[in-house]
Formats: sequence, structure tokens, C-alpha cells
Amino acid sequence: MDVLILDGQPLTLAQIEAVSSARGPVAIAPSALQRVERSRACIQQILADGETVYGVNTGFGKLSDVRIPGDHLAELQVNLVRSHAGGVGQPLSEAESRAMLLLRANVLAKGFSGVRPALLQLLIDMLNAGVHPVIPEKGSVGASGDLAPLAHLALVLIGEGEAFYQGRRMPGADALQHAGLQPLALEAKEGLALLNGTQAMTAVGALAVYRALRVARLADLAGAMSLEALRGTPAAFDPRIQLARPHAGQIAVAEHLTHLLADSEIRESHRDHDTRVQDAYCLRCMPQVHGAVRDVLDHVAGVLQIEAGSATDNPLIFPDTSPQLPVRGAVISGGNFHGAPLSYAFDYAAIAITDLASITERRIDRLLNPDINEGLPAFLSPNPGLSSGFMIAQIVAAALINECQVLAHPSSTGSIPTDGGKEDHVSMGMTGALKLRQIVEHAESIVAIELMCAAQGIEFRKPLRPGTQVQLAHDAIRTIVAPLGRDRTLAPDIDALAAAVRSGHLDAWIR
Repeated sequence: MDVLILDGQPLTLAQIEAVSSARGPVAIAPSALQRVERSRACIQQILADGETVYGVNTGFGKLSDVRIPGDHLAELQVNLVRSHAGGVGQPLSEAESRAMLLLRANVLAKGFSGVRPALLQLLIDMLNAGVHPVIPEKGSVGASGDLAPLAHLALVLIGEGEAFYQGRRMPGADALQHAGLQPLALEAKEGLALLNGTQAMTAVGALAVYRALRVARLADLAGAMSLEALRGTPAAFDPRIQLARPHAGQIAVAEHLTHLLADSEIRESHRDHDTRVQDAYCLRCMPQVHGAVRDVLDHVAGVLQIEAGSATDNPLIFPDTSPQLPVRGAVISGGNFHGAPLSYAFDYAAIAITDLASITERRIDRLLNPDINEGLPAFLSPNPGLSSGFMIAQIVAAALINECQVLAHPSSTGSIPTDGGKEDHVSMGMTGALKLRQIVEHAESIVAIELMCAAQGIEFRKPLRPGTQVQLAHDAIRTIVAPLGRDRTLAPDIDALAAAVRSGHLDAWIR
């Protein structure tokens, strides 16, 4: 696997996924190290001149007016990390922990944070060695950054806290030792530079959106299979309709569906004597709904890509760029740590994926409901009555969608002042990221249920064959889930197909 060279640049979701889930290697660009060194020199000059600068030699937040003596600056940074490591809940996944390490290293590589190169290098070494901090998922309001999650990450750098190493949970110091790494003694500004930032919400959100993009495209496949099983018409996917309303996602989905359905014997069998004028919206409007979801996710992916290459701590150090100038520059306090851009984006994505799950469930019901399923047996059972078939599958999908609908309520509008009123408006972006992750997980299961039901529906159209690509996908699904004859426990089938959705096993039919 190619080494990802970090230079503080924007990172794509695919790059974040490759390092986080596939454990791709990472290195630092020499130009980034030069910027980091010059930024650190500014901090050293500030200390030498006795200036008072927030976060360097003052308290934090509401305590920013307290000047800290020079002989306590290292203790100040360690106290900050320890005091803010108060997260609760389940640990983030290994992939999410890796994404946080990657993103924090990349933004420090921009050279606006005033840390030593050694700190940046330790983050990279932990990534490459597989030392993954144990980071409780809850406790961030996404305002002065993801303070609690990033504090748990920072603890391991100083040999405290806990980490996962080679599948085992252990003290952070032990994990570093097993990996052949040494903990770091923090110096002025470095604890604050590790804690201020949006890397927890960006990590969780980026990996969730990567999965959402996959499930959105697999919804096209599931919908195409349902259309075949229900003897629907692809007329609504005609490119002339899409060009009359040229949203990019709508055009892309219509092209995808047309490709999947090409050369369908099922379609040809009823073309000349189909009495229906139009299909139901859940079939006919797939380009409009699935396409709008794609457009939303593309927008959110763009927000995440920008954020992955943005300096989000405070204060930021802007060194003089000319080597001939004295080591000075400007130190400016601002609010780049505020998660509003991400928080809004996560709420937007949550709404879109919830609606994608909703239209998917309508197709599931149409496949199973004997009043509207185009002559298919009730609940797709070969022996309705004696057997219940897939009756429970639609009920499970409905339960998951109801939870998605609750979770789609925006968290970005729920600001609660913190830190004695100093941080009087917060983003709740981490809440939005965690909600989005859960919604995507449910959507993966719901799309898996449609794939399972649609594959069963196609069985009843034999010997006619669906479109070539649909047939190939159907064959792939049959290597995971067998056709339903007599009733059996469906939970393992749903879990197996959902795992195939998440793993990319069915990615050959998305684009």
C-alpha cells in the first residue's frame, strides 16, 4: 500500500479510510517538518521575551486571565490533558481512533500550532505501529474542539491512559513500550495544541459518510432488483427526463439504474401488455430521491475534506515566512475549533440517509404485501399461510427506520453554554457524528433486507432473467443467502448481507 505523505493538505474520505480501516502507512513531508520547526521557534521566542500568550503561559477557558510562572508551564500542559480526559461511553472503534491520530497529525503538520516535531512524529509512529488510544465516544460538545476525546488520545502520548495494541487493551505506557516507542514530556502549548480541534467528530463523521456513500449506491442495486421482481418499467429513467431537471445525482442514479437493468428478459416479457401507466414513487422516483441523497453526501464529503486539512486549534501561530526575518510572527486567538460546519453537515447527511432508508422500506413492503406485489406470493413465501416467509423483515426495517427518524432530529440546534459561560455557544458536532454513524448502520441493514427480499422475488420470475448486472448481483447474493423455501431464522441472513454491504463485497455493482 502506498505511503500517505502528510503535509497538512485536505484529505479525501478514501485516504482517511485507507489509513483508518486498511491500516495504510503514513509519513511526514519534509516541508511540513520545516514549518513545524519555525512555528515552534515562535513559541520559544515568546517565552524568552516574557510575553503573556493564551494557552502558552496562561490558564485555559474561563481561567485564561491567570498567568502561569515559567517553571510550571510543563505541569500546566499535563494538567490540561489529565483534567479534560473525562469522556464516557464505549470506546471509539480502532478505525475511528486511527482516523483521529491521522487527522490530528495532519493538522499539526500545517505548522500553525507551535508544537515540536517530536510530538508530530510520535503521532505518526503510533499510527504505523498500531497503538490505538482508548477514546470514550461521548463527552464532547464540539466547541473548543473535541476536548474530552482528544484528551484521551493525548494521554497515551505522555504514557498514561489506555490503548489497544495487537488486539489487547492495556495501559498506554505498556502499549508504547510493546511498540518500541517512548512517551513524550509535554512542553509549553503542546497539551492545548493536542486538545483544541475537531478531529473526533471529523474522524467519526468521515468514516460514517464513506459508508453512507457506499450504501447509497447499493440502494440503486437493491431498487433495480425490486423493480425487476415487481415487473416495473425503467421508462422513468430515460435520460431526457433527467436532463429536464439536471441535478448531478439524479442523472448519475438514472444512468446507474439503466446500466443495471440492461438486457432484461423480465422487462421484455411484459413490455407490450403492461396495463400500468406508472410505477409507485418508490420505484419511479429512485433517480430523484437516491440522486438527491448522493448530492447531499457529496457536499458533506467536501466539507470533511476541507476540515481534514484545516488548522483548528487556538491560538494559531503565523511565523514570518522569510528566513531572513527574526523569529517572530503573529499569535492570534480565534475560533477555528468550533464545529459548526461539520455539525450542520452531519445533520444534513442524517436526514438524507434516513429518507433513503424510508424509500427502501417502501420497496420492501411492495415486494411482500400481497395486495400490491404484482402476483408474487404473499410475503414471498412458497407456501403462504403455513409459512410466514419474509413477513418479519419489513417489520424489522420499520423498527430501524423509526430509530433513524428519531436520530435525524438535529443536534446542531441544541447549544448549551459551557465552561462558566466562556464557551457560550457550542456545536454539538460529536453528537451529530455519532447519530449519523448509527443511522448509516441501520441503513446498511435496511438495504440488506431489500436485497434479500428482492433476490427472493426474482426467484419467482424464473425462467426469465433480469438485467445482466442484476443477475450477476443476484448470483453474488446467493453465495451469501440461500433462497427461502420453508421458514427459517432470518437474523443470520440479514446480518450476513449487511456485513457484505459494509465490507464492500457487493461493490462491483456500484459506481
